[in-house]
Amino acid sequence: MARPSLSAVAELLKPITWFAPMWAFACGVVSSGVGAGGRWPLIVLGVLLAGPLICAASQAANDWYDRFVDAINEPGRPIPSGRIPGRWGFYIALAWTALSFGVAVFLGPWALAAGTLGLVLAWAYSAPPIRLKRNGWWGNTAVAVSYEGLPWFTGAAVMAAGFPDPRVLLLAALYSVGAHGIMTLNDFKSVEGDRRTGIDSLPVTLGVARAARFACWVMAVPQAVVVGFLWAWGQSVHALVVAGLLAFQALLMRRLLADPRGQAAWYNATGTTLYVLGMLVAAFAARALTLAGG
Repeated sequence: MARPSLSAVAELLKPITWFAPMWAFACGVVSSGVGAGGRWPLIVLGVLLAGPLICAASQAANDWYDRFVDAINEPGRPIPSGRIPGRWGFYIALAWTALSFGVAVFLGPWALAAGTLGLVLAWAYSAPPIRLKRNGWWGNTAVAVSYEGLPWFTGAAVMAAGFPDPRVLLLAALYSVGAHGIMTLNDFKSVEGDRRTGIDSLPVTLGVARAARFACWVMAVPQAVVVGFLWAWGQSVHALVVAGLLAFQALLMRRLLADPRGQAAWYNATGTTLYVLGMLVAAFAARALTLAGG
């Protein structure tokens, strides 16, 4: 039986997508307010779990179940191009899922619970009969929670060796809501294939222009709420920084809305960068509250 090359496997696992959950895990670590001394092995293991393991497993599963869609949208992808032959894509997804679960066991019960939920959502997103991806509302919610909320929770839980502070959970939840908009932008590149294969992404169901406006509002409103909470918690400097980052995003959104399909990738490289910087600022605000005993 033909075997895939290592380069094809690496492409299947999409390392570029690992950044978001790894960053969110790091935000969880920071927001916990717990020092890293003596916990570096757990931190490194958690970062690996969030990105190269769970996220990579989700990417492999998605590519396997999306192989017919990718044959239309991205025929050069490893599976439709034949560089991942036979059922190797499925086997790789299963192997990475099992490895992810095994690593999560070492990070404690709350991290194991979050990791297990992340894996369940990864398969529910791509695999029938559930295949949340067929509905842009549910599918994007599953990915947003998996990429932002769950890794943030895991990072905080690993450091605290228990359930995180409610304010940490609130910040993680708000940035998960905002990430729904980022996931909508990712759907602009596959509108034609989604239409032909019955995937009701938001650009398909709402139309590209309306979906772009919706995505902008969904990204912006939770950040504005974060600003309000940080101000109410006495973290005025952090609140102003997040507000400034949001203001810059609003300027970039004007260009995005002028040509959503053409500028979605550009916005993901610019506006989304400002978004995740705001996450880290909010995490430092939560850390300051914890250290101050507030």
